[in-house]
Amino acid sequence: MTSTAGRLAREKQKQGGLGSKNNAVKFAQQDYEMLRQQCLTSGRLFEDDTFPAGPMSLGFKELGPYSHRTRGVEWKRPKDLCSNPTFINNGATRTDICQGSLGDCWLLAAIASLTLDQRILARVVPPGQSFTEGYAGIFHFQFWQFGEWVDVVVDDRLPIRDGMLLFVHSAEGSEFWSALLEKAYAKVNGCYESLSGGSTIEGFEDFTGGIAEIYTLAKAPPNFFQLIRRALKLGSLLGCAIDIANQSQSETYTPLKLVKGHAYSVTGAEEVNYRGSTTQLVRIRNPWGQVEWTGPWSDGSSEWKYIDQAEKSKLNHVSDDGEFWMSFQDFSKQFTSVDICNLTPDTILSDDVGHWNHYQFDGMWRVGSTAGGCRNYAATFPSNPQFVVCLEDVDDDPLDGEDGCTFLVGLMQKGIRRQQRLAREMETIGFAIYKVPDEYKGRKNVHLGPDVLLRQRAVAMSGSFINLREVCGRFKLPPGEYAIVPSTFEPHKNGSFLLRVFTEKQADTSPLEEDIKADVKETAISENDVDPHFKNIFRQIAGNDMEVSAFELQRILNNVVSHKSDLKTDGFSLETVRLIISLMDRDESSKLGLIEFHSLWDKIQKYLKIFRNHDQDNSGTMSSHEMRGAAIQAGFQINSAVLQAIVSRYADAQYAIDFDSFVGCLIKVEMLFKMFKALEHSGKIQLDMQQWLCLAIY
Repeated sequence: MTSTAGRLAREKQKQGGLGSKNNAVKFAQQDYEMLRQQCLTSGRLFEDDTFPAGPMSLGFKELGPYSHRTRGVEWKRPKDLCSNPTFINNGATRTDICQGSLGDCWLLAAIASLTLDQRILARVVPPGQSFTEGYAGIFHFQFWQFGEWVDVVVDDRLPIRDGMLLFVHSAEGSEFWSALLEKAYAKVNGCYESLSGGSTIEGFEDFTGGIAEIYTLAKAPPNFFQLIRRALKLGSLLGCAIDIANQSQSETYTPLKLVKGHAYSVTGAEEVNYRGSTTQLVRIRNPWGQVEWTGPWSDGSSEWKYIDQAEKSKLNHVSDDGEFWMSFQDFSKQFTSVDICNLTPDTILSDDVGHWNHYQFDGMWRVGSTAGGCRNYAATFPSNPQFVVCLEDVDDDPLDGEDGCTFLVGLMQKGIRRQQRLAREMETIGFAIYKVPDEYKGRKNVHLGPDVLLRQRAVAMSGSFINLREVCGRFKLPPGEYAIVPSTFEPHKNGSFLLRVFTEKQADTSPLEEDIKADVKETAISENDVDPHFKNIFRQIAGNDMEVSAFELQRILNNVVSHKSDLKTDGFSLETVRLIISLMDRDESSKLGLIEFHSLWDKIQKYLKIFRNHDQDNSGTMSSHEMRGAAIQAGFQINSAVLQAIVSRYADAQYAIDFDSFVGCLIKVEMLFKMFKALEHSGKIQLDMQQWLCLAIY
């Protein structure tokens, strides 16, 4: 319950702007300015107890406390490593970044691309930090994490061995912004080892908040060079790699000195005049700072002799820095894939750059309620969260000459790197896009059921379901309304996700969710309306006081359900029975009189009929995925968040709901609706602590 309250509080804070680019979340609740001032006042250098200089911050397995790779590791501040350390010396450049003994070349490739645009760099590396003025052993960086910007504080104690930095370092050895940036990113993800292995896309997105696309060069569009060139001019970040067939090929060399399974960044794309014809060139950066392509257009190759000196200078043709040129033709043959991270207006504010329109939504898959799996699992698929995008305006300048609305959809699963320590694997995820039927157009207060999702084919899909942090697709569809259904491949998988939609033109997007409301019809009756036979039975069970107590009601209900062989039940608990009496007791006697008992009996008969209708397999229980439909039949319209709470409270270990739990749930929901209705003003209620406790306990 406290975690739920915390989540609701965070959602409220986000609505107030927390997590935006101008109001970053303070990671681990650490305020950089306040901590720095405290250190300056006390005269002590900052020591970060949330990411201590010790084994747990290094890793859990390969870099664990007892690993040979961590023997002899010490933690020292830059001032202990060189006489005149600098944070950034003469501007941060892509040559400042050299890889250490950690397998995070993917991250280094992203950092290298980051330096190509100082506006983006300043977003991640706040200016004004140094080892001189105001130095207190504390630094901070900002990263985009699953839909929000976070400000991360670190101390400047860095892991070293044999006097050398263990991980990222600058080539000259006295510049430390990249090493501290890596440390802050390790902190966000739990430890340094959590950064081992990954895709450059992940770093791109966490430095910009952008959305990334993956292109396979063997299947790239005909105008791919122009697409790369345009992306670079728009400030997009690009990476490339040579795929490997197995792990034994990782970081092995090709005959022309390209590294397989290694993350490179694409830093330029130009056309040059070579021997009377135009040649397309791309510039690649190896984050190792060394090991370069030795084929045509490499440093010192004969092709450069035929290039005009002015043009050569414009191309920044230098040697032995880990950066090199190659022809686009060779690039397409040698490399396997290219990643392009498209940026949002949050990252680049220039009017010269065309922007995507950006929309994002947090969501959850929860076993028993919203974890429906893919379309292969027809019984549960409609339970998944759903989102609508309304596309109205077609693209201004379609590349293929055909009218349509271009948009990107990205589905990202949250927090996987931090959970590697617990050996949790990434889920296999994907999404499907369906056309919204005419009868539902313009309505956002619906949840499309099997009558819609199972009777039509998806108009677009994410492609194969895959176990990546994010799957992304670019689509072009006619104007209209479309429902996006994100899911794991298999049902019954817990997870949290972020769904993002980028559109070329303005669009209307929102979750598809029912409004929460109740329509419980009750028939007013008098004692004269009660059947005489029912009165006689009531006299026998109620006794002389003509009222049924909680203990008597428990005995009656359990006696009734015990004779129904088609129901599985553990029996009505005293807690459930007291809840029933609280709802039905109109004179506050804590007992049920004849009329109250008659109303209860009618209600239970109604609930029994609904329960049997939704017991599809005649097991005597009802699947929790059926609870949404059953609640609607009982007069309650609930959304996914309420459904998740119901399943957590009333379903068993197999996510089945028996009859007594079903009755108890509907009674509780009805009571909560009535309480809210009695106290609400303009759709909200306000309680002091005493009122809240009394209502919650009651």
